[in-house]
Amino acid sequence: MNPIELFSARRSIREFTSREVSHAEIEILLEHAVTAPNHRLTQPWKFFVLGPEARRGYGLALGARKARKIEDSTAAEQLRQKVGEEHAALPLMIAVAISQDANPEIREEDYAAGMMAVQNISLAAVALGLGTHIKSGAVMNDPQARAAIGVADGDRIIAILNVGEPATVPPSKPRRLAADVTRWMP
Repeated sequence: MNPIELFSARRSIREFTSREVSHAEIEILLEHAVTAPNHRLTQPWKFFVLGPEARRGYGLALGARKARKIEDSTAAEQLRQKVGEEHAALPLMIAVAISQDANPEIREEDYAAGMMAVQNISLAAVALGLGTHIKSGAVMNDPQARAAIGVADGDRIIAILNVGEPATVPPSKPRRLAADVTRWMP
């Protein structure tokens, strides 16, 4: 598949087969991640390949956050456990974190570089016949989630990628045309 086709073929995959992602495939994904552009060549990224227990721990942290909205404590605990098990059952999760530079300008550049690494992982996955679902949100600052991932204090988790062989590939969603969001300046 040529690079232009990769962009069009990438989808957010929510359902995966039970096929494990091989160690060799994971290495390919990460080798392409580190080729992302990064200003000043800071290479700020850190990748955490989560095994079943780490995935479960992260899922329990996410489940606990979701369960806060439920008043019934039994139902809340059932939801927490369900989310934990769903995450443990995923073929692969990769957490992407970046170093937090003291300089705000470099910190912003590093965040952008980290997200380009995330995009590289997603595109490399498509080339390998895999799919990804990129996740972000407040859970990434949750102490329990951070502990499950093993990220150090001072590092920022910027994305979680669920990775695996797609069970189904959804159709593309409508997007705004580039012409509608582009201004040509003299």
